[in-house]
Amino acid sequence: MTKKKSEFSPDQFVVYPAHGVGKIVSVETQEVAGFELEMFVIAFEKDKMTLRVPTHKATDVGMRALATPDVVNHALKTLRGKAKVKKAMWSRRAQEYEQKINSGDLIAIAEVVRDLHRQDDQREQSYSERQLYEAALERLTREFAAVAGDDENAAAAQIGSVLVGRAA
Repeated sequence: MTKKKSEFSPDQFVVYPAHGVGKIVSVETQEVAGFELEMFVIAFEKDKMTLRVPTHKATDVGMRALATPDVVNHALKTLRGKAKVKKAMWSRRAQEYEQKINSGDLIAIAEVVRDLHRQDDQREQSYSERQLYEAALERLTREFAAVAGDDENAAAAQIGSVLVGRAA
């Protein structure tokens, strides 16, 4: 059996759908149920978490390389758009937002940020709305920062200015 070359390698930043941006620190072999299994060891610095993903399952679970600058620009365009708030019950909308955040899809995450962003003069956000907004904003910020090679403050400032500029 020939090993196919993985599209991921150590020191590469990747996006894992349920956790956001992490960095592959190594590839190690572990014995699981009597089988040798090659694993990516992914560190999520901010969350002080390490994840091990079988190399042959990485793409199946939705792990992907960082977004390209084109995708980042598309996400910025999405942020500039008009918020689309459905008339569905909050519990249903919250579920959809949660799914978008955990999809790992940068554009879907940008949609959540756009739809839940509130200007200071707008109505108050509920606690759960705020939680979803912050989770989406954090994912977006981390990936923008990783793609640009900037720190997260620069990425947050860029996203913030787009959101504020949108209202004008």
